[in-house]
Amino acid sequence: MTNPKILVVEDEELMRSILKELLEGEGYSVFSAASAEAALEIFAAEEIDITLTDIKMPGMDGLELITRIKAVDEDAIAIVMTAYSSVDSTIAALRSGVYDYVTKPFVNEDLLKTVRNAIRTKRLARENRALRRELDRKYGFSEIIGTSEALQKVFGLVEKVANTNAGILIQGESGTGKELIARAVHYYSSRAGRAFLAVNCGALPESLLESELFGHTKGSFTGATSDKKGLFRSADGGTLFLDEIGEMPQGLQVKLLRALQEQEVTPVGSSTPVRFDARIIAATNKNLEREVAENRFREDLFYRLNVIEINLPALRERREDIPLLAKHFVAKTAKSQNAVDKPIAQDALGALVGYSWPGNVRELENAIERAFILSSDQIDVASLPPKIAAEAENAFEMRDPEGIRPTLDEMERRYVLEVLRSVDDDKNLAATILGIDLSTLYRKMKKYEDL
Repeated sequence: MTNPKILVVEDEELMRSILKELLEGEGYSVFSAASAEAALEIFAAEEIDITLTDIKMPGMDGLELITRIKAVDEDAIAIVMTAYSSVDSTIAALRSGVYDYVTKPFVNEDLLKTVRNAIRTKRLARENRALRRELDRKYGFSEIIGTSEALQKVFGLVEKVANTNAGILIQGESGTGKELIARAVHYYSSRAGRAFLAVNCGALPESLLESELFGHTKGSFTGATSDKKGLFRSADGGTLFLDEIGEMPQGLQVKLLRALQEQEVTPVGSSTPVRFDARIIAATNKNLEREVAENRFREDLFYRLNVIEINLPALRERREDIPLLAKHFVAKTAKSQNAVDKPIAQDALGALVGYSWPGNVRELENAIERAFILSSDQIDVASLPPKIAAEAENAFEMRDPEGIRPTLDEMERRYVLEVLRSVDDDKNLAATILGIDLSTLYRKMKKYEDL
C-alpha cells in the first residue's frame, strides 16, 4: 500500500491540526473533517484506508459515523479517540467495529504505532482479497462450467465439506475434471492461502513415488545428493492431491495408510518420523470398491481415504451443459489464438450434444480447439473431429432405405426428433440446439403427431 490515506475527524481545530501534522510527518496523505457529516462526504469521495475519529462531537458522534462508514465498506478500519475513557464507551466502540481505541491525551508514538498496525491490517486484508479473487479465477467454480442438477449437487457438496479436514475421494471417468474439483475444495477451505500440490500416483515407479511423497535423506540411494522434504511436508498447512490413487503400488499403500493414521512420514533413508499437517484429497477413475474386492487395493486405506465421496458425472450424463461448455471453449480458444470469437452452427451443436464423449470434458475442449482452427466464419459439422461428424451422420440419415430423398418437412421432422432423442427428451435443451423457442418446438411436435 503506497502513501496510505487517513481521514482525521475531530471537532477541535487545534487537535485536528496537530494530528494532521503528526501523520503527514510519517508520510501519510491526511484528510481532515470538523464533523462526522463532513467526514462522510470525504469518505465517499476518497479511498480512505484508516479513519481516526473522536467519539464525542456535536451532531453525529464517532460511533454513528463508524456505523455509517461500515455500511458503505464493511472492511473499513476505524480508530477512535476520546477523553471520556470508560468501560462502557470501550465496549460500545468495539461493538461498532472499531479496530482500536486510544485515549486523550495520548503519546504520539503510541498513536503512530496504532496507526501503523492498522495500516498493516488493511494491507493484509487487501492482499487476501486479491488472493481470493485470483484463486477464484483459477480454482473456484468459475472454471467448472455447467448448470445441470448433477453438477450443482457436486458444487453444494464441495462447499459443505471444504472447510473440514475429512479425507475426500473424488471418483469419475478420465477427463471429468477431478483436479478442478480438488482445487475448488482447497480454495473454499481455510487452507486456501497455502500450497496445493498434486502428484499422479500412476506416473512414477514405486521407489520414486515413495521419495516424491515422503522425502529422502542425502545418500539414501544413488542420485540422492541432498535431503528432500517430499510432498507431504511441502504441502504443510495446505492440500496434497493424490491423483489416480488406484494406480498406487500395494507396497506403498501400506506406508500411505500409516502416514494418514499417524499424521507423520518417514523419509527414505531415515528412521525418524516427521509430523505433517496437510489435507489429503485422492482421486481415481477406477471403481475402488471392485479393486478392494479383487485384492488390488487395501480395504483399510480405501475407508481412510473415502470419508467423503464426491462422484463426478460423465459428460454424457449432463448433456444440457454441453452448449455452455462448447461456447466457453470457443471463447477460450479465440483468446489463446488472438482471434475473433466464432458462432457454433446449429447442426454442429446438435452433433456435439448427441455424441457420447468417452473422453468427457477434456475431449470436448480438444474437439472445439480443432474445430476452431479448421473452420472459417463459424464452427460447422465438417470442422469437428471425423468420429463426431460420423456419429452425427449415422444418427441422422437423410435417405430412405430405398435411396429416395425425403421431403423438406420429413427432413425437419427427423432432425427435430433426433435432437430430442439425443438429449433424452429435454425440450428446453432441444429448443436451444434447434435455435427455436419452446412454444415453436411444441407446435412442431404437435404437427408431427398429426401426420
